[in-house]
Amino acid sequence: MSRIKRQFDLIFSLVGISLFLPVGALIALIIKIEDGGPIFYVQERVGQGGRHFKMIKFRTMIRDADKIGSAITIGNDSRITRVGRWLRRFKLDEFPQLFNVLKGEMSLVGPRPEVPKYVTLYNDTEREVLNLVPGITDPASIIYRNENEILGKFGDPEKYYVEKIVPDKIRINLEYAKKANVLSDIFVILQTIGLLFKKN
Repeated sequence: MSRIKRQFDLIFSLVGISLFLPVGALIALIIKIEDGGPIFYVQERVGQGGRHFKMIKFRTMIRDADKIGSAITIGNDSRITRVGRWLRRFKLDEFPQLFNVLKGEMSLVGPRPEVPKYVTLYNDTEREVLNLVPGITDPASIIYRNENEILGKFGDPEKYYVEKIVPDKIRINLEYAKKANVLSDIFVILQTIGLLFKKN
């Protein structure tokens, strides 16, 4: 990660945390009230250089959801809580990842980190994405903003995800990384924010 990009991440993650901390506290309270379960969902992901780290999100699914279903969310997944559905709609479940950014495990913009299960399936070309710092948002996430709905159309959604979507996301992010800079990262962030106010 370049020095400028790291400074950008530090400044804006600190600003983001300062501005949204009261909202985050309210979200935490609502999650706890809904079903009494954990506020956060912590999952092992693969970061830069293949290093594993704990990515943190607000919990949007029922407790132990990962033990009773797929690692990917498909269509109108019944495991998603009422509060969770709203958090996902406005991407507020991703807010805690600003702390991953502060720790240097993630960037504001970079390829979304995958779970180890799927990373083990990468070919040599796809593993090049592990040279990049993973991020909260990226160009591929914008293009595949309706990924859950897409996967819901297939009889074997996990197979389609692994064989079609993952390779395409990696291709998109590797292409973006060749010309990425702070200005292009800001544009990706603004695009992501803009999508929150669109119905589709």
